[in-house]
This record gives sequence, C-alpha cells and structure tokens, in this order.
Amino acid sequence: MSRFFVALLPPQDIQDYANQIKQYFADHYASSGALKSPPHITLQPPFEWADDNLPLLEASLKEFASRQQPVAIALKGFDAFVPRVIYINVAISQELLTLQADLMAYAESNLGIVDKVSKTRPFAPHITVAFRDLTKQNFRVAWPEFEKRQLHFEFTADKLTLLLHDGKQWNIKSEFGFCLLSNE
Repeated sequence: MSRFFVALLPPQDIQDYANQIKQYFADHYASSGALKSPPHITLQPPFEWADDNLPLLEASLKEFASRQQPVAIALKGFDAFVPRVIYINVAISQELLTLQADLMAYAESNLGIVDKVSKTRPFAPHITVAFRDLTKQNFRVAWPEFEKRQLHFEFTADKLTLLLHDGKQWNIKSEFGFCLLSNE
C-alpha cells in the first residue's frame, strides 16, 4: 500500500515563488513541513492504494481528466487555518468547486476512495506555505507579517497531478491532461 493524493499544481514560476515562502517559514519560523510537497491545491486528500492496483488508479484518473475543461485559477493574498497553518489563498470559483466535487464523487463511485473528513466540511482551496509544524507561538508572530501581504497570480489548470508519498515527502507520480476542446 502507498499513500497518494490528487491535486492541481500551478506553473513552475508560481511554484518557485511559493517554495521561496515555504523556505522563509522554514528558516525564520522552524516550519518546514510544507517543503515536503510541491506547491499544490489538493482536490482529493491523501488515501491508501494498493501498489499492484496502480494501473487502475491511473487509468481512472486519466479517464476523469479527459472529460474536464481547463479551469482558471486566481491566487490572492494569504489566509490561515488558525492557529497553525498559513496559506496562499485560492479564489473560489464555481468551476473549481465543481471540478473538486466531481473528482471526489468519481473517486468514490469508481475507485471506492472516500475521504470522510471532506464530506463534513466545505472545500477550502489553498496552497499551504506554513504547515501544522508551525508552533502556535510562531504563528502569532508570522501571521501579522503575512496577513496583509499582497500576492496575485492567475493561471489555467489543465491537468490533474497524482502525488505519491515515498516515506519522507510527496513526489509527482503522474499527470493527466484535461480535454483541450473548446466549447465553440
């Protein structure tokens, strides 16, 4: 069994920017947990999957992705899950909410993957830059520094990314492109 999750990854320049902020939290606030994965927006939280059944998982995600349209994503400022997590705020759009809900429903009905926690709370898209290893004390110091900090990026998400945990960190296992047909 291995641990996986499914996410949207921003383009490399935005990942580089987010990684610089993650490194800043590691250097200044002893919070390095966010460095254990590439910057991402989680769509399907971590789940266990049998390694010998990986072809089914990848084929299913490819099938799902092939029926999706690219989604416009806007990143605006910072927000927090008090008292520990600081993240880059992802503007909520109907397209993003629909993609996430459709993926969760597809994963449950086709693969038996169910995230019980996600069923009890609304989807809150974000890109974590300071993880739960940020102490409450350091959060109280760091949050005023980032609370009003400006940040604005826009990109089009055009693929799902499957990430695999290797025992230490999350790595990209495979990517599945969205349908690029326009609605014209």
